[in-house]
Amino acid sequence: MQPLLKASEDSAQPAAAKCSVAVLDAVPAVIWFIRRRMRAQRKGLSIPQFRALCLIRWQPAANISAVAEHLGASLPTASRLIGGLETKGLLRRRGCKDDRRQVELIITLQGAAVMDGARWATLAEMEAEMMGLNERQRDLITRAMGLLHGVFDPAVPSAAASAVRPTATARGGTRLTTPKL
Repeated sequence: MQPLLKASEDSAQPAAAKCSVAVLDAVPAVIWFIRRRMRAQRKGLSIPQFRALCLIRWQPAANISAVAEHLGASLPTASRLIGGLETKGLLRRRGCKDDRRQVELIITLQGAAVMDGARWATLAEMEAEMMGLNERQRDLITRAMGLLHGVFDPAVPSAAASAVRPTATARGGTRLTTPKL
């Protein structure tokens, strides 16, 4: 007879494997849905420009090197792309106070408005899709997403993650804030 601890470990492994397969099978379809909806709202931006804005929006300390890495592009290509976004008034460059050789990329209020429009339109379409589920199913998905968020991004508390909203700063950039619940 196996010790109780060993038996419970063995039964947990297939359950974890089954859970992993379910996530790996479901997430790509969700990502494709989100990408199609977000891209439909990109207001004339090229897909690389839109992806760069997304990165800069959610990683406020992003620089041109981070954009190049995110897009799989060269530094000169990323720099030209950033220049185009700057010309359109969607972001601005700011010298880093700690290292004058570095340039921080700051999304402007106009850039934030483009991103907000895409996000809220996508959320509305997702909400419409979720209406086909019953309340119990929607609650289960909500709780599961909180758990996944906590597993794969432990730096952000999962309960607050869904309530994080970008807001404008006095300098024309944006920051993420969590409203009081």
